[in-house]
Amino acid sequence: MTATSGYILALDLGTTGNRAFLFNNSGNVISQAYQELTQYYPQPGWLEHNPLEIWQATCTVMQKAIQQAKIKATNIQAIGLTVQRETCLLWDKTTGKPLHNAIVWQDRRTASHCQKLQEQGYAEEIFARTGLIVDAYFSATKLTWLLEQVVKPSSINLDNVLAGTIDSWILWNLTGGKVHATDDSNASRTMLYNLTTREWDTKLLDLFNIPAHLLPKIQPSLGYFGTTKPDLLGAEIPITAILGDQQASLFGHGCDRPGLVKCTYGTGSFLVAHTGNNIIHSQQQLIATIALTQNDSNNITKVGYALEGSMFTTGACIQWLRDGIGLIDNAAQTEILAQQVSDNGGVYFVPALSGLGAPHWDMNARGAFFGITGGVKRQHLVRSVLEAIAFQVKEVVQAINDSGLLQVERLKVDGGACENNFIMQFQADVLGIPVERPVMRDTTVKGVAVAAGIASGFWQDDAQLVSQRQIDRVFEPGNTQSATNNFQKWLEAVERAKHWVGEPGLK
Repeated sequence: MTATSGYILALDLGTTGNRAFLFNNSGNVISQAYQELTQYYPQPGWLEHNPLEIWQATCTVMQKAIQQAKIKATNIQAIGLTVQRETCLLWDKTTGKPLHNAIVWQDRRTASHCQKLQEQGYAEEIFARTGLIVDAYFSATKLTWLLEQVVKPSSINLDNVLAGTIDSWILWNLTGGKVHATDDSNASRTMLYNLTTREWDTKLLDLFNIPAHLLPKIQPSLGYFGTTKPDLLGAEIPITAILGDQQASLFGHGCDRPGLVKCTYGTGSFLVAHTGNNIIHSQQQLIATIALTQNDSNNITKVGYALEGSMFTTGACIQWLRDGIGLIDNAAQTEILAQQVSDNGGVYFVPALSGLGAPHWDMNARGAFFGITGGVKRQHLVRSVLEAIAFQVKEVVQAINDSGLLQVERLKVDGGACENNFIMQFQADVLGIPVERPVMRDTTVKGVAVAAGIASGFWQDDAQLVSQRQIDRVFEPGNTQSATNNFQKWLEAVERAKHWVGEPGLK
């Protein structure tokens, strides 16, 4: 592997916080910084972020990582950007100010809009065009809501308005307002992107009443997106890769060809299987998405597709145990508490704090504990939450296996919750297959760093970097019968929590 001297700066802008990592030419992390983001819940089922806070936190973590590494910004060869997907906003291109808080991917305020689309018979066509299930998770109805509730009642001139997901917002700010763009992987999560033509779909733009001129230009995931404004870090640094966080994780695991599968346990859980250059329309309620795009030497775009199962609540329910109901002091405590009891005490948790994603896609489901008796202790409640995380993934793996497209024989994992040995062992038990955890858990940020390094010529290819991937531990399945029995009972609990809000959904 040949590499130039210098560094790659990787930005991972997630749901709960922003991170910056500096990688050297050997692919090792030399410094990192993190800043948590404020979560705003204006109404039940609604979740927002302050876009200015996201931008300010991005600046802070970049500067901290550079200071900690004791390097100059001029030594940074390229920047890679990976972000929470589907979260979107509108902003004024003349003032640079957001018109409203960003609506986060977990937000359910547009559930009734999605239900109307389903009732009007649009679900099949939208699935055919975008690969996506009609759901409030995706960006399209969020943007419609912002245009109808924020722009229409005001005197804002639409010619001055820009729309985008978090990558577009940050890129626009990084470049001093010069570049309004996104990549294929993030665009494919909006429900406005045609998966076949790889362009904004004019029919869908009309359906959602979104003017095309508001949207960013779509570019390949690996490629030149502009440079940072010189006064930001003290150098004009090329931005050479943008990826959705799950796509970056897929790439970081070396899952670059059909049959390779990974699962990230972050705020939600996201199981993604690479499907090569084929769009797979699953009948098991899984979604088709872009894995990564890149132009070859002849300027022809190479496209990788993927099949995904998106589960909305993983780390979010552990955070809720801490911040919402005060059952724990920190996330690490959950593993200790879960192991203090021999079983779940008959308690089952449905992690539908933001509805249910794959394979149910029920926007009106809500979280619930079932089976509580007088003998149930805190440990049982905590254990039931951890078990539910693994049960969700089991459902999606089962859906992939039942599709007949491939059989998942080994699960590569990453994300914060994979630190929890109880969850990982229980996951192996309930799946009946090995679960492989790497030494470097931050596979998302490693993936976008490698992508930026390759696109900028800092590294020649990813083969050696991926081969350096070290395995921390492989969890082998053990008590599979008990876990399987509990899974069947948990499925009953899920059915009872579905359709909880009822028609017509959240107002």
